[in-house]
Amino acid sequence: MNIELIKGDITKIHADVIVNAANSSLLGGGGVDGAIHRAGGKQILEECIQIRNRQGKCNTGEAVVTSAGNLPAKYVIHTVGPVWNGEESKSSKLLEDCYKNSLQLAESLNVETIAFPNISTGVYRFPKELAGKIAVETVKNYQSEIIKTVIFVCFDDENEMIYKMILE
Repeated sequence: MNIELIKGDITKIHADVIVNAANSSLLGGGGVDGAIHRAGGKQILEECIQIRNRQGKCNTGEAVVTSAGNLPAKYVIHTVGPVWNGEESKSSKLLEDCYKNSLQLAESLNVETIAFPNISTGVYRFPKELAGKIAVETVKNYQSEIIKTVIFVCFDDENEMIYKMILE
């Protein structure tokens, strides 16, 4: 798999799938989640409500898929990252699950490109360096015959610098 790094707005990325750092309600929120729901339009929210009605909330580390609404992607994979509480091993495993489960779901959709935001590093306060290491390691260790390109989309300079250092 080819790994790319972009500083920018994930709602403007042309990829088969963009990943949303969702909350367990799946009903939108702040940060990346709010931006994706605003840019994608009501179709994404309506599909999230259908998922909630079918399965209840989305648990931390799990992932679900909706169409991409008005976004330049085919799908949005919504994954719920862990809120940082200092329990490094448990939180790290849950964050790794976000990336693994999103990649598995993308494979099941038979897509070639997937774009990830910096999951859990905003209001969920996951340490950015640790989150970056987990993201890159999980993607590098994931074997796929289907996914050709993984794009890490950093919204700010700090995350971009962290990912550049990890990827060198």
